Amino acid sequence: MTLEQKDLKYIWHPCSQMKDYEEFPPIIIERGKGIYLYDKNGKEYMDIISSWWCNLLGHCNEKINAYIKKQLDKLEHVIFANFSHEGAIELCEELIKILPKGLTKFNFSDNGSSSVEAALKMAFQYQHQIGNTKKKKFMCLTGGYHGETIGALSVGSLDLYAKIYKPMLMETIHIEAPDCYRCRYNQNRENCRCECFSDAEKKFEKYGEETCAVIAEPLLQASAGMKIYPPLYLKKLRDMCDNHNVLFIADEIAVNFGRTGKMFACDHAGISPDIMCVSKGLTGGYMPMSITITTDKIYNAFYGDYNEAKAFMHSHTYSGNPLGCCAAIAVQKILREDDIINKAKARAEYLNDKLKEKLLNHKNTGEIRNIGLINAIELVIDKNTKEGFDSKLRMGYQIYKNALKRGLLLRPLGNVIYFNPPLIINEEEIDKAVDLCASSINDILS
Repeated sequence: MTLEQKDLKYIWHPCSQMKDYEEFPPIIIERGKGIYLYDKNGKEYMDIISSWWCNLLGHCNEKINAYIKKQLDKLEHVIFANFSHEGAIELCEELIKILPKGLTKFNFSDNGSSSVEAALKMAFQYQHQIGNTKKKKFMCLTGGYHGETIGALSVGSLDLYAKIYKPMLMETIHIEAPDCYRCRYNQNRENCRCECFSDAEKKFEKYGEETCAVIAEPLLQASAGMKIYPPLYLKKLRDMCDNHNVLFIADEIAVNFGRTGKMFACDHAGISPDIMCVSKGLTGGYMPMSITITTDKIYNAFYGDYNEAKAFMHSHTYSGNPLGCCAAIAVQKILREDDIINKAKARAEYLNDKLKEKLLNHKNTGEIRNIGLINAIELVIDKNTKEGFDSKLRMGYQIYKNALKRGLLLRPLGNVIYFNPPLIINEEEIDKAVDLCASSINDILS
């Protein structure tokens, strides 16, 4: 029995219709280096999506490897209730240096969805404990995605993930999100005044008194198709939350640590959330870890004698895992010492120029949008009407399969093909990846 056959015998892969694997079996990866993955036959694949957006500094980064190897001989794990360790403390000290002002308290989890769950519970309990007992609901943006657990799905708006589970989900208030490519106000994201914020104003006016928190992906709705919206919208949302005593939760899981060209997406708008969720690039893609970060004000509402029952009774077995903390410390040191984010800015401009050169004039390219090194190519039937391909055609999936044959790992979001590479990608690699992507699109949409 081959490794592929053994895989299909035992493994139920995430976000997959397993019947597809009958014709397109799993690719067995043996090793990785930099932006490349190598399968068991030695074929290389350019990991242009950072293995679901988490591989920040390349596969098998030698500096991160060295940190983790050293930590392995000291401590692999310890209960994080009433115990701590030097790595967790050092990581908090590193993050305090770069976080938006006011974020000071760190609650550790082991994945992004769990970080969001903690944020939702934290916000709800905070409002209750300061006497705002009417504030029980959450607002979110249409097209938002915040994870796969029940609470996280409840504040998401993508039926692909949530529709079947709706009887299990919380009732939430949905604000119409910006859609800059198909703007109903015929504005441009580069210079508009966010006229689309009018729906948020209406929802706050109607539901503000009963809302405990709003959650949003700052500037980039990733799973919705890498939809990018202006920083002004984020600033308006922050101001609206302040005016209605509503907490703002920033889900930075997919956009933190330089992905958007700044350390955090919130930095583009010059705002600080009440609660921030971070994960993915936090450990460079090495270890499962997330942190829900909040303010002294929120933290203090949970502080009291045990019998007051104010404690945040939320836990994860692997909270504060020493190996994860060690990887995250290494990431912070590399980002700073190697000036990674500033170097990536120049390559981000280069990547966007190359994609436009190769694909902007293609008959099926509706828009190429970007923020930092993240670039999204939206494919349409007609550029004038902006009509997308029928989802049953699985056009993105066809391009994905073609690209894999060529040695390029793309993971489409419907009709959107995107680049979200490790920050260490160089210009030669960009040229190669763009050529492979363009060839794959041309093969399917010639």
